[in-house]
Amino acid sequence: MASAAAPAAADATLPPPLEQLRHLAGELRFLLPGVRVGEARETTKEFDREAFWRRLREAAMAVSRAATTLTEVFSRLPLPSPQETQKFSEQVHASIKAIIAVYYSLPKDQGITLRKLVRSATLDIVDGMAQLVEVLYITPTQSPENLISYNSVWEACQQVPRIPRDNKAAALLVLTKSVDLVKDAHEEMEQAVEECDPYYGLLSDIEEDNSDNHGDEEDILGCPSNRDSYWSEEDQELIIPCLALVRASKACLKKIRLSVAENGKKDQVAQLDDIVDISDEISPSVDDLALSIYPPVCHPTVRINCAKLVSVLKKALEITKASHVTPQPEDSWIPLLINAVDHCMNRVKELTQHEVEL
Repeated sequence: MASAAAPAAADATLPPPLEQLRHLAGELRFLLPGVRVGEARETTKEFDREAFWRRLREAAMAVSRAATTLTEVFSRLPLPSPQETQKFSEQVHASIKAIIAVYYSLPKDQGITLRKLVRSATLDIVDGMAQLVEVLYITPTQSPENLISYNSVWEACQQVPRIPRDNKAAALLVLTKSVDLVKDAHEEMEQAVEECDPYYGLLSDIEEDNSDNHGDEEDILGCPSNRDSYWSEEDQELIIPCLALVRASKACLKKIRLSVAENGKKDQVAQLDDIVDISDEISPSVDDLALSIYPPVCHPTVRINCAKLVSVLKKALEITKASHVTPQPEDSWIPLLINAVDHCMNRVKELTQHEVEL
């Protein structure tokens, strides 16, 4: 009788299963800020790259297993006992702490770009697990939300083996994403210009949905009306050098990526990080310029955004030129792109000078 009463007494001292899950979710959320800003742990040991990646893969697999077990036991009735819930919660918490510890063991001298990718993957796993636990205590029986949240954790863990293994590979991955973003922005701008209607598609959908509202533009909420919907002749003239500047941005990123691929050295981590950092600023600057050309167009704003983009492009080219990825600094492609960028900016200045002087 005494032995049978012992587990019951232990259960009585533990919070109910769902309360334990709520507490676990809070603990996982509490870990996230530390991962976002945490520094690499100092150590006198020589970094073992192969051991690090093996430990990271194993840690991700442990998280995936813990997520699978937790999802299975909380997606059916009856729910686990308080003691069983404590065991499952400890497994989840330990697996998350373990993968965070592995991330912290990656030294800065392996490259900031690489560390950012590993940090991002770690954050996805921790955040995904916290979300899964939250969903399980809110909807503890079988539901689509459980499966969706579990799949998010599983997918985040599956991404770990796909992380680049060195800073050069990490730099190439980030640069490729930047090229793709600028390419998409350029294509959207070109499509709008070709249609001679910046709101083509948007207006068509709205007008179709509001076909019963005869001619009342005010009934179409959020839809620009009259001249604000279209480009003036002056606007269209200004857009030409803006498009050329975005094309130059795409060419700039492609050439930088090619130089890193052909000449980048894995041990030159600081220079690769500098190239990636400045190149990362190109896509947001392109987006700012793209947004500013939609009507009603404010010409001084377009000029400012062009100048910001030109500044970023020139800095990116200068940093690339001064780095080891450009073994011949006099290489003709860098001056050629700088001249192209300057030409676009000078044309924008000519077209906006009158409004700037007002």
